[in-house]
Amino acid sequence: MTTLAAATNENLAEISNVLIYSAMAVYTLAFFAYIAEWLFGSRSKVARTAAALTPHGAAKKAAPPVTVNQGGGTAVLERPKVVVRAATGSRDVPDGPGAHGGDEQGDLYGRIAISLTVLAFLLSFGGVLTRALSVERAPWGNMYEFNITFSTTAVGVYLLLLALKKNVRWLGLFLTTSVLLDLGLAVTVLYTESDQLVPALHSYWLYIHVSTAILCGAVFYIGAVGTILYLFKDSYENKLATGGKPGSFATSVLERLPAAASLDKFAYRVNAAVFPLWTFTIIAGAIWAGDAWGRYWGWDPKETWSFITWVAYAGYLHARATAGWKGRKAAYLALLAFGCWLFNYYGVNIFVSGKHSYADVGMGALQSVGF
Repeated sequence: MTTLAAATNENLAEISNVLIYSAMAVYTLAFFAYIAEWLFGSRSKVARTAAALTPHGAAKKAAPPVTVNQGGGTAVLERPKVVVRAATGSRDVPDGPGAHGGDEQGDLYGRIAISLTVLAFLLSFGGVLTRALSVERAPWGNMYEFNITFSTTAVGVYLLLLALKKNVRWLGLFLTTSVLLDLGLAVTVLYTESDQLVPALHSYWLYIHVSTAILCGAVFYIGAVGTILYLFKDSYENKLATGGKPGSFATSVLERLPAAASLDKFAYRVNAAVFPLWTFTIIAGAIWAGDAWGRYWGWDPKETWSFITWVAYAGYLHARATAGWKGRKAAYLALLAFGCWLFNYYGVNIFVSGKHSYADVGMGALQSVGF
């Protein structure tokens, strides 16, 4: 029976590898479909409306006036302008039409890309699930398992936002690019044969703590992409507002994205929504450390950088609530905070040793990101 079980687990591990490689192949097809969406969108006249981003743009449509009764007569009141930019020196700028640029063929390729992304997500989810079944535990025992789970979760968050009718389809190309890089790193550098966990990790806190850490990282990543694009779009809008003329490539790409204010708001809401869960992740890790090692906090490198990441995101959220620290200044803080998260995972895991180290590249689940 033991031999049969071992053979079954080995087969499941092989199936997991096949599913992960299949997911990478489909993600590659999705990547090219997203590229086609952007390319066809670049031909669209709808997308090429940079004048709409300037105060004198003819494409900017005024809201219809409101007619009210006043003392037996009528008066016409202009509707107030809705300003969506959070930073000082607000501009009323409309969101772009999207990667497809209003082009029907571009939109078709975008829909194909979404369908391929869903298929790739299902394949990678199957790869994570069969990896878990092959070792009869949560699939977060080393950096390889964490990477494939993290990329699957990030795509899942993206698809959930789409299902909720959020304007995030512009994320598709950037997301699939990074997911392919992440999975490529996982299968070539970080791959570790499935194995059992060290005794310290046999706890139900593994499911609670590490799962929330993975979800937080995926959402922080989505927020970081939004922040980076906000900085590019904000510079683009500033150049137009001051009479400058951006290059044709920058114009073709950036005018199709949401307005800088919308990107800024999106990144802020995403980071703010997941920050309480990151706080819970650290608390859960401390409780787990108390059960495993008899102390809740010991300033181990992983614990220290988890706390530094928490402080960085707390500083970003505080800056957003402080006058004069909105817009670009707060965006730089958000990227700094995400940089801390990345170093907490890759830097500390690979270059720093501590109580969270259980193997070389295939490190314990505690080392993956939280505790």
